[in-house]
Amino acid sequence: MKLNSAHLSYCTNIHAGESWKDHFESLDLNFPVIKKEFSPNQAMGIGLRLSNSASIDLLDSEALKSFKSWLNQQQAYVFTMNGFPYGDFHHVVVKDQVHAPDWTSKERVDYTLRLFQILAELLPEGMEGGISTSPLSYRHWFSTDDLTQKAKEKATKHIIEVAGELYKIKSERGISMHLDIEPEPDGLLETGGEFIDWYENILLPMARSTLAKSLNLSDLGVENCMKEHICLCYDICHFAIGYENHGDVLTELHEKGIKTGKIQISAALKADLAVEHDLKTDIFEAFSSYNEKTYLHQVVARKADEALIRYRDLPDAIQDADNKEVVEWRAHFHVPIFAKDLGLLQSTQDDIIEVLKIQKNNPLSTHLEVETYTWEVLPKALKIPISSSIIRELNWVKEQLI
Repeated sequence: MKLNSAHLSYCTNIHAGESWKDHFESLDLNFPVIKKEFSPNQAMGIGLRLSNSASIDLLDSEALKSFKSWLNQQQAYVFTMNGFPYGDFHHVVVKDQVHAPDWTSKERVDYTLRLFQILAELLPEGMEGGISTSPLSYRHWFSTDDLTQKAKEKATKHIIEVAGELYKIKSERGISMHLDIEPEPDGLLETGGEFIDWYENILLPMARSTLAKSLNLSDLGVENCMKEHICLCYDICHFAIGYENHGDVLTELHEKGIKTGKIQISAALKADLAVEHDLKTDIFEAFSSYNEKTYLHQVVARKADEALIRYRDLPDAIQDADNKEVVEWRAHFHVPIFAKDLGLLQSTQDDIIEVLKIQKNNPLSTHLEVETYTWEVLPKALKIPISSSIIRELNWVKEQLI
């Protein structure tokens, strides 16, 4: 749905099914219901998530033709895709394997280019398209600074390769698309500062040394190419978990001419721990109810002196629950964005409101995507039918922007 200056939708990683057949069946069951309630009088965009196997299936000419026909019938269009999870994302233990294969691998390059090939066929004429992706790799797979640096450089080389292909598509077909890097807890790029540092000190210098010759571009031409085709995916949940100042990060990105390709609208869990001992015990028990085995739920704890402690998963944080220096926890568990109070816990909804206020007054991106993918693993008290949940989330976002 076009809302002011941006397209608003939800990410279909909420729908189970890793094959295209299964994923489409779930999409066909849910999307018409959502569109009828949320966007009955205008076309509605879809934030499409395809696994590697589903992308192979959909590239079949008949499958793609059939899907395009379905989109026309539904008054729907695809403008953004989620290319982060390569493999299974539901009903299996995902954890750190959500990054695999990472950007150091050719498999990730091939998968991403396949997604762009599909997006180029689905994207409405004159509209830019974007695909969000992993922040290079998972930080804890590399045991030394040297190994980490080598992984960053190898991953960056592959991302530059994708940028070159996107430049060629733009030159030959007039279709503008961008790869949106998504920092997240324990990613090789975790914070806004790390992303900007990588962009300026690794990505751009490496691009100048390779693309200038292969694409016959000046240094300025290379920089313009990268800034059009390699962008940031601003997942509000991820930046909130790290206690980042949204205004500062977004202002710095704007000043440096680095685009925000997509804003993913999502909320994390949080709790004030500067409370009496008995209440603190109850709070930790409430966090424990979110300790499920499918996804990583990293925790970032804030100490009274503003220093941060990072835990790789919720159980690691729970083991350190007696740390008396900690005054707040924030946990990587996507909870419904329309809910601020969750019993003894809260969500980072205020962070969403802040970013959407900035978007409303000074548009950052033309792509807005709600991404609450944890409905199947939420505590029972928060579970409601998926379609109803998505409609409620989209309407809540709409209220913030009008």
